Amino acid sequence: MYTFCPPIDDFDVFKEAKEQNFFESLESITALCIHLQELMTTIEDLEENQLKNEFFKLLQISLWGNKCDLSLSGGETSSQKTNIINTLEDLKPFILVNDMEHLWSLLSNCKKTREKVSVTRVDIVLDNSGFELVTDLVLADFLLFSNLATEIHFYGKMIPWFVSDTTIHDFNWVIEQVKHCDHKWVSKCGVDWENYVKMGKWVYHDHIFWTGPHEFCAMFHVAPDLYAELQKAHLILFKGDLNYRKLTGDRKWEFTVPFHRALNGFHPAPLCSIRTLKAEIQVGLRPGQGEQLTASEPNWLTTGKYGIFQFDGPL
Repeated sequence: MYTFCPPIDDFDVFKEAKEQNFFESLESITALCIHLQELMTTIEDLEENQLKNEFFKLLQISLWGNKCDLSLSGGETSSQKTNIINTLEDLKPFILVNDMEHLWSLLSNCKKTREKVSVTRVDIVLDNSGFELVTDLVLADFLLFSNLATEIHFYGKMIPWFVSDTTIHDFNWVIEQVKHCDHKWVSKCGVDWENYVKMGKWVYHDHIFWTGPHEFCAMFHVAPDLYAELQKAHLILFKGDLNYRKLTGDRKWEFTVPFHRALNGFHPAPLCSIRTLKAEIQVGLRPGQGEQLTASEPNWLTTGKYGIFQFDGPL
């Protein structure tokens, strides 16, 4: 049983910093929303391989958006100053585990069998607000518009907690800011996102488990209602470093330990960690890969320079 004490029960000490991150990233947010709207005008003409490439592009944008973390920057500005779309090719070598093909295979198969399975649900366990949240919303919009998913369920923090973590206030605030942007195509994104929420195509959840001390393998027993909700998803995307630490129990695993084993029985649905590395834990690497990185860059685990798409589910 948890209780919250007014008048500070909804006070967010990080609110100003999160909003500053959004406004300082506005140029990049504008470019990203324009890209999405341009993509939507041509999406019916795209061949399957082209659609897959666009999906991969937006996944990578969501990954590198995870760099914008106020906990990593010590409260200093962590905004996205450049058009992230133009940097994706240069950043590819820094993706240490790349299971994007598995995500495409899963969702495209769901799309092809939509007559049998009328709903394809993707759940996104959010990390940071500001620019990163916008990258997640753009990805979610693409999933709906491309018919790779029919419902998106978002999970945020119930209380202001870990620096730039997303709460329901941040979720609604970002949509409202995008909706009132001066650029008509950016504004259209905000209008669409608001409508998705009203129509039930986007659903926001919060749960006290996300701010508790438990690793995720304890969820089945500690928060069975949340575990049952996640089981309804066809795919769960876990954003960010803290979610990865809780997925793997924050243990000092050997680099080559399989991701499936490190999850320690946590398998509500097929899942993928989308994370830039900011903590001293990483599993599922090739033999020698971690040691080679340590020799050349001793701090590679904590700088946010490297990223992963690490999938667990039927292949």
